[in-house]
Amino acid sequence: MRRVLVGVVLALLGGVFEAGAQTPAPVTPPPTRDALTQRPISVDEAVAFALENQPNIRARLGDYVAAKYRVDQALAPLLPQVASSVSTSRSQTTTLSTSSTTGITTSTQVNRDFHETFAAQITLSQILFDFGKNAASVDAARKLSEVALEDVELQRQLITQSVKQAYTNINFARRLIRVNEQALQRAELNLRSARGFFEVGTRPKSDVTRAEVDVANARVDVIRARNAERLARVALNTAMGVPADTATQVLDNLVYQPSTMDRTRLMEEALRRRPESRQARLRAEAAEALVRRTFRDFFPDITGSGAYGGVRTTLDEAWSATLSLQWSIFDGGNRLARYREARANYEAAQARVRATELDIQRDVEQTQITVSEAEERIQAAQKAVESAQENFRLAQGRFDAGVGTILELTDAQLALTLAQNTEAQALADYRIALSNLDRAAGLR
Repeated sequence: MRRVLVGVVLALLGGVFEAGAQTPAPVTPPPTRDALTQRPISVDEAVAFALENQPNIRARLGDYVAAKYRVDQALAPLLPQVASSVSTSRSQTTTLSTSSTTGITTSTQVNRDFHETFAAQITLSQILFDFGKNAASVDAARKLSEVALEDVELQRQLITQSVKQAYTNINFARRLIRVNEQALQRAELNLRSARGFFEVGTRPKSDVTRAEVDVANARVDVIRARNAERLARVALNTAMGVPADTATQVLDNLVYQPSTMDRTRLMEEALRRRPESRQARLRAEAAEALVRRTFRDFFPDITGSGAYGGVRTTLDEAWSATLSLQWSIFDGGNRLARYREARANYEAAQARVRATELDIQRDVEQTQITVSEAEERIQAAQKAVESAQENFRLAQGRFDAGVGTILELTDAQLALTLAQNTEAQALADYRIALSNLDRAAGLR
């Protein structure tokens, strides 16, 4: 059923996507459903799979097909209308007649049988001139169908953004699992050392207790990180349109790759590519067409019609030709109110075009700032990790030599764990900021 729907949509598109107006489909082929659990998939493969299988995208395709059929409905009154009718009846009536000479009133029964009242005809009617009323309705319906088409692209971009973010969150959780597992191993090593020193009498019991607390806290952090990974995988599966409990495997994408941003070009591309921008303009054009439609309601309709058929069972020839002009002179102000409403809607739609452009410009500017900030945090966090590792190495050496305290070692270990978490968070924020920048620029 899905392939049939997609085929219908592609047939209806008929060149609607102009060169450069839409982002081309991803070149990465989607993996099979079995491949999701058999091997790690890349983020591009996850996006391709989501674009192929997400039911929300298919729902928007169905909405677009329905909108195209509404264009046909608006066009129908401009085409010839053909109707046929067959009727017959049997009746009995009583008529009264008064004699002019005698003054006596008598009743007479008149019977009409089926064969006497039989009539069959075919009627053809055509609007000859309506001052462009129906043409304006067709134009408005066509613009709204293009709005529905932009909804398809908008849904694709939103799904792509959701997949990229969930994919990154899985890797972020996995990085936190490794960091906290390493912290747990260090805490367990410190506990063993503290117990050894306590047994030989060189350390107090409080050092053992403090080390036990550190081990317990590290285990809690590992549990939280593992749960975060499971939640992120559920989000990714949902975004890709597969069951939430699918054991999807992903590749590690938490790596820093410097990005270059041309702010002017990004802003221009965003205004051109974002579906919301095109939708706002199309809605304004549709509102303008409705203004023309309601204004032309003040003018008459000229219609020609003809009928041909037969009467009685002998089908004696009967025909008629009619030319009619219909013009509502006064309707209590209904048409005037509809026209004023259409004008107000058009002015509001024009304002929304500008508001949408401002929103897009804000999104592009904010996401560029976020990307730059995340890049700076990555560099600072990496230096902090190097310093924390050296500080922990020194604190571990002093503690093992019996000249450092458990508090100093614990603080150094906590600082190292926090620095590693901060680095992972900065890398994840950077990847998510890049996906948000793609979305702000109207890219997939």
